[in-house]
Amino acid sequence: MGLTLTEKILRAHLVDGEPVKGQEIGIRIDQTLTQDATGTMAYLEFEAMGVPRVRTERSVAYIDHNTLQNGFENADDHRFIGSVAKKHGIHFSRPGNGICHQVHLERYGIPGKTLIGSDSHTPTGGGIGMIAIGAGGLDVAVAMGGGAYYITYPQVVKVNLTGKLSPWVAAKDVILEVLRRLSVKGGVGKVIEYCGEGVKTLSVPERATITNMGAELGATTSIFPSDEITKQFLEAQGRGEVWSEQSADPDAVYDEVVDINLSELVPLAACPHSPDNVKSCEEIGKLKIDQVCIGSCTNSSLLDMMKVAHILKGKTVHPDVSLSIAPGSKQVLNMMADMGLLSIMIAAGARILESACGPCIGMGQSPNSGGISLRTFNRNFLGRSGTKDGQIYLVSPELAAISAVTGYLTDPREIGEMPEFVLPEKFTVNDNMIALPASEEEAADVEILRGPNIKPYPETAPLEASIEAPVSLKVEDNITTDHIMPAGAKILPLRSNIPAISQHCFTVCDEAFPTRAKKLGKSIIVGGSNYGQGSSREHAALAPLYLGIKAVLVKSFARIHRANLVNAGILPLTFVNEADYDAISQGDVLELADIRAKVEAGETQLTVLNKTTGKEIPVLCELTGRTKDIMLAGGLLDYTRENLK
Repeated sequence: MGLTLTEKILRAHLVDGEPVKGQEIGIRIDQTLTQDATGTMAYLEFEAMGVPRVRTERSVAYIDHNTLQNGFENADDHRFIGSVAKKHGIHFSRPGNGICHQVHLERYGIPGKTLIGSDSHTPTGGGIGMIAIGAGGLDVAVAMGGGAYYITYPQVVKVNLTGKLSPWVAAKDVILEVLRRLSVKGGVGKVIEYCGEGVKTLSVPERATITNMGAELGATTSIFPSDEITKQFLEAQGRGEVWSEQSADPDAVYDEVVDINLSELVPLAACPHSPDNVKSCEEIGKLKIDQVCIGSCTNSSLLDMMKVAHILKGKTVHPDVSLSIAPGSKQVLNMMADMGLLSIMIAAGARILESACGPCIGMGQSPNSGGISLRTFNRNFLGRSGTKDGQIYLVSPELAAISAVTGYLTDPREIGEMPEFVLPEKFTVNDNMIALPASEEEAADVEILRGPNIKPYPETAPLEASIEAPVSLKVEDNITTDHIMPAGAKILPLRSNIPAISQHCFTVCDEAFPTRAKKLGKSIIVGGSNYGQGSSREHAALAPLYLGIKAVLVKSFARIHRANLVNAGILPLTFVNEADYDAISQGDVLELADIRAKVEAGETQLTVLNKTTGKEIPVLCELTGRTKDIMLAGGLLDYTRENLK
């Protein structure tokens, strides 16, 4: 019986555990990446481990999220990250060099390698045949120190692509179709592996769009084979020597198969407020729009920009529409200028933004009150745009560009004949905005530069003998990390200051929560299904840790957030019977008697006593030997300090 590509790479990197589906394994990590919204905390954690130099093949620190320097905080964080990178052997991609996933694909990604990043869209690297996984910052810090990264050995879903995309139907429509079929929960515990004859019709940037937004499925990662098309892309980047063929065995066995005929797809859009709320242009109808934003790590490649420029050429943005365009990297921006694409966009009335995440994480370009915004991004969660009642639709660059001209949501197939868009044989390569680290000999003299906004990791403590605490908050299904720990221009600069950022924790749901939780001293959160979906931000665990949250009891967790809770020493619990969710109210006092002894003994089914009502509620506390030890120690940082030495 043959192996899938996913299994081949995981087995080649296996350092702990057995390759049995559903069992925990530890894998060796070849590369890591961080970005500045998560990086400051990740490097504080790395410093706390006492490892002098990274032990990966390549680690890269990117500045792409907090680039709006309104006050000293972001600039101080950038300076801190740059100095840590120089001292500890990390490449430093400076502000303006581009979005981490776009730049990493261009300059660092290698087929067959493993990559984890402190950003949930790290699976972009799957577009060139990497196992690339989003993770919490502490997990990335451990990997930089030489530790293994632990995941559940996944099921593998084969997405069998046949046919070829019709003119003006895009790679974005492929992943929107997958989301429409599988939902934002459909990928949990799975890797999505793209196969079939249709793969050969997709360029690397198109594949990367699909793997990038696979994060919205809740999947561990997504991956394409590495083939001749991958080789051409890497050769055009001047990195042909790193290419290798990566593919599944012909007789590989998959846990699930999804068939998609690319020829049958039509232009789609994810409607407010979820990436799986997908409808066709025809279903949505002639929707008047206020704003169009083109860019993000999903759709900011040179290929995307070539298509957008073609559509905008000789036209003017509709007077009722604001159009902004953010190229994904300095390389893309340089080549747009050299090819004349930039002048076309400027002439059409587009507002050109820097090569950064920008509006995707609420960093500027918030729409007007109740505004309808078409975005080529990957998430449209309520309030993520920075406007609470903003109506965000996720679309392809082609659909976005033509709609910016017409003033309403427009099927791009109305444009007419589509020319063939061909990527250049050679990309313009200029890595002058990547600072290399000091040598090991020079590193001792490098000073770490810390600003006043940089605060230490929150205090942790070993798991208590028993937990008795009130429910400080009860929330419903599909709570995202944007609900728990919002982003945006006002909050992101506080990412290195947990006491300050904790004052915004859950304020999207309940403005009084931070004050209430802090006053209670310790408490428990109760939630619904798919709790913690979305971003990998570990601040969604660290802020609750600072506010005294001891346990989170929900119907089900999203993968990364559950891991982040364990890393922070917060007990993750799930209902045995989901109906028991209704038996708990906010303010009820819950008791977990003898919890430490039961976790030590490896008990997985526990009882929560609702002392307010007297009802006993069975819950699951599924911790493996390693995660059990992490929880008992009070979190991954305490557990790791000794184990890496």
